[in-house]
Amino acid sequence: MKIKVVSGDITVQKVDAVVNAANSSLMGGGGVDGAIHRAGGPAILKECKELRAKQYSTGLPPGQAVATTAGDLPAHWVIHTVGPVYSARENRSHILYSCYENSLKVAAELGARSVAFPTISAGVYGWPMDSACQIAVDAIRTFEQHHQHLLEEVLLVAFNPDARAAYERALGAPSS
Repeated sequence: MKIKVVSGDITVQKVDAVVNAANSSLMGGGGVDGAIHRAGGPAILKECKELRAKQYSTGLPPGQAVATTAGDLPAHWVIHTVGPVYSARENRSHILYSCYENSLKVAAELGARSVAFPTISAGVYGWPMDSACQIAVDAIRTFEQHHQHLLEEVLLVAFNPDARAAYERALGAPSS
């Protein structure tokens, strides 16, 4: 599996599945979540409402992942996952790790060969960038070790130069 860092807008990535850093309501919001809902159109919200009515009446718990259509996005699916809010007093790293692990499991179950991830929890949820990117890379590499050949490519979509540099450090590549 190739892991690549790309800069830009996650909503335009040509992959099988795009991961959404969702809020637990699954109803859209700000940041990546709002951008995916806006770009993907009403089909995503419709399926999110169905998920809330049938499976997640109190919302999607942090660390879990669930898929919907991608609507008007170039991807086939959106995989929604809820990252934890950063806390200096409580270690929630395992929840952030689970976001990546469970999203990759859902992608594999769907038959996706390529997945694009945002930097989960590193925006308004306050997770320190270097830590968020290292957890992402660790989870993806561990998944690859245990599930070889399920996925061909994972894109880590950096929304700014700081995220790109942090991903490159986590991957052990020189920062450009």
